[in-house]
Amino acid sequence: MALFLTGSTGYIGGHIAARLLEGHDERLNVLVRAKDSSDASGKLWRALQLHMSAEAFAEALASRIFIFRGDLTDARFGLDDAEYRRLAETTDSVIHCAASLNRKSEKSCLNVNLRGTLEVVQLARRASAGNGLRRFSQVSTVAVCGERNREVVTEDASIDWNRSDYDPYARTKKFCEHMVRELLPDVQRTVFRPSIVLGDSRRPETTQFDMVRAFVFLGRLPLLPFRPGDRIDVVPVDYVADAVVALHQKPRPEHEIYHLSSGTGSETFRELTDALSRAAGKMAPLYWPGLEAPAGGLITRLARSRNGIGRGASLLKVFWPYLTWNTVFDNTRVVVEMGRAPAAFSSYCHPLFRFSVEQRFSYPYRDWSGPWPAAQNAPARSIGGGGRR
Repeated sequence: MALFLTGSTGYIGGHIAARLLEGHDERLNVLVRAKDSSDASGKLWRALQLHMSAEAFAEALASRIFIFRGDLTDARFGLDDAEYRRLAETTDSVIHCAASLNRKSEKSCLNVNLRGTLEVVQLARRASAGNGLRRFSQVSTVAVCGERNREVVTEDASIDWNRSDYDPYARTKKFCEHMVRELLPDVQRTVFRPSIVLGDSRRPETTQFDMVRAFVFLGRLPLLPFRPGDRIDVVPVDYVADAVVALHQKPRPEHEIYHLSSGTGSETFRELTDALSRAAGKMAPLYWPGLEAPAGGLITRLARSRNGIGRGASLLKVFWPYLTWNTVFDNTRVVVEMGRAPAAFSSYCHPLFRFSVEQRFSYPYRDWSGPWPAAQNAPARSIGGGGRR
């Protein structure tokens, strides 16, 4: 039997796949958008080379990874009857990590997040009706809490259907949680809600740069339009992946919903900029909270530019509500069960930013040399998309 992981070629999904391959023995069923088997193996190698050697990847590909080439948003992922049956009959648990993070595109969020989650739930229902399903884990987001201001939010108080949402991503992920709960009432479920996932506390290398680019853009400003005492809830991806894998594999987690966040331990803007300034050996920025509203308008205008400043401003515009809401997410549940809290962002942010700038916000991927090892690929007739997160 195998664990079905969606989003394995994405940032968080790649970390989860690596944890499963390193610390557990079960096989992985993964869904990958690809034109052929070589393309599928190549995309998975790009996602996992941050975590393992070529030799380790080749061994896993040949013995433990089953690749299904399909589209998350197609009916039955675009797989033929035999492939879909094989996927359902060999799956005994699911970690659904794939998602569209495109906060500016309602179409993308509707297609990938809602239609995609529905297809994963249908697969889970079929697997449950056949051999039984041990657990269904949904990787969601703290953004399901909707518009907030200066709050500490607990898991059970997050979703309020009368509250407005900041963007289509938050809105669709909120409904995805509802869909999983309503359509899988008899399956053991776990919902994981990461806060802002930024960097790996163990190393500076990353393959995800959007939020990093926005922070670097801010870090170059001599004057910041924030309240210096406001907290920002940032969590490293290694803690997120560790928690998802550990609690998914745990026979009886204590709770159904977990905030994967820094909680009340979240650092303030002042603490972060002071740490960065010390590490870089430069003067800390000044703060002028009264400029928050005008700055939002300026960022909107700069985002229309087609240069480096415009790109940074465009990313910042997307994340602006989550930088100014001064809201953190109680993480007591996960800290108690994991036995440790996540690393403070200030302890690893400077190496992360330095690596990103030096690499021009692009990871130096290594091409595969020679033929691919004989992989456990399920033959597919369609070209589609698996992981996006």
